[in-house]
Amino acid sequence: MFFDTATARHRRFRTVGAAALVLGLTAATGCGGGSGADDGTVKIGLVASLSGTYKQVGTELRAGFELYLDTHGNKLGGRKVELIVADEGDGPPTAVPAATKLVKKDKVDVLTGLVGGGSVNAVLPLINQAKIPFLGSNGRPPVKDLEYVWTTSYLSDEPGRAIAPYVKEKVDGPVYAIGPDYQGGHDELRGFTDEFKRVGGKLANPSGKTTWTPFPKTTNFMPYFAEIARTNAKAVYCFYAGKAAIDFAKQYAQSDIADLPLYTAFVTEGSALQAQGDAAKDIYSVLNYAADLDNKANRTFAADWTAEHDTQPTTFAMASYDAAAVLDKAIADAAKGGEVTSQTINEAIADLGQIDSPRGAWEFSDKAHAPVQTWYLRQVRPDGNQLANVMVQDLATLGG
Repeated sequence: MFFDTATARHRRFRTVGAAALVLGLTAATGCGGGSGADDGTVKIGLVASLSGTYKQVGTELRAGFELYLDTHGNKLGGRKVELIVADEGDGPPTAVPAATKLVKKDKVDVLTGLVGGGSVNAVLPLINQAKIPFLGSNGRPPVKDLEYVWTTSYLSDEPGRAIAPYVKEKVDGPVYAIGPDYQGGHDELRGFTDEFKRVGGKLANPSGKTTWTPFPKTTNFMPYFAEIARTNAKAVYCFYAGKAAIDFAKQYAQSDIADLPLYTAFVTEGSALQAQGDAAKDIYSVLNYAADLDNKANRTFAADWTAEHDTQPTTFAMASYDAAAVLDKAIADAAKGGEVTSQTINEAIADLGQIDSPRGAWEFSDKAHAPVQTWYLRQVRPDGNQLANVMVQDLATLGG
């Protein structure tokens, strides 16, 4: 479903800045791994990129989950929580051992986090073997066995799918598609190019396919911009995050194609926007969250976030905050039915229904175990004396 009606939900908050504080939350020791703790403590393992290209993203995933705990007495569902954090690094080679330690040594009852789609795929065999619920809080690739897999963020192809009809409508001519050469990039760009072609759009790429940049080593995008300048592109669509997003936006503004409209997923999200400065002006982005959404849940979330971090909240923090909210409800429901274990928590997640979220109300789809949610168009514009991702309009409702 595609919408082209403007909305007027604009609540201003301060722009993105410093990364979240490093916190370690511990509680009384209990046995995890699906058995529940003797003293009622629930063990939760969080794996996120705390080093490498996506350090900013992973840091905000951790901070979002910690914020929910901080504002709910370090309890979920009335149970004390022991949160154990591990570093995902840049992908599977570091993500798998990190998750393995949490599951096999620390015996967590639930696993959450994971920034990269490749990391998700690599960790899934461990999840299925241990039979513990995994609540992913960033983009997720297609998954066949969903029994223990849930996602509070989005499926990785959805941002591109959501914005493609809008780009086709607004751009009079072909669009150049470019992104990083790894699982997440493939999913993100596939969503855009497949939907763009479906609605009658044409790519400006000479091959008719997305141009891939080596990940994570690409830091100089100027040769790619020179190639784009030699095409008849009328706009550019891309997906980048973290340091790559900063490099891309800064260099784009200095390139021969700086006048071409730039449509993106995630490029200006988080602390990347402050680092980009004026280079980010007018960049469009598609996301399932905007910090100026005017609803009660977001007012509470944004106020709590800015009070602690003095920055504008991001979709990364929001999705992890929602993962904690899901567990809060699921653990409480499991407790009503008797013993709180990995299995009963997983069963409770399946029956939760609607989640009251800063992004707007959503619920898990039965088919994908991912949110049925609204996607928003944002643009970097002055907000007072700073730049912010200002919500422009609803784009689409996806999921199911």
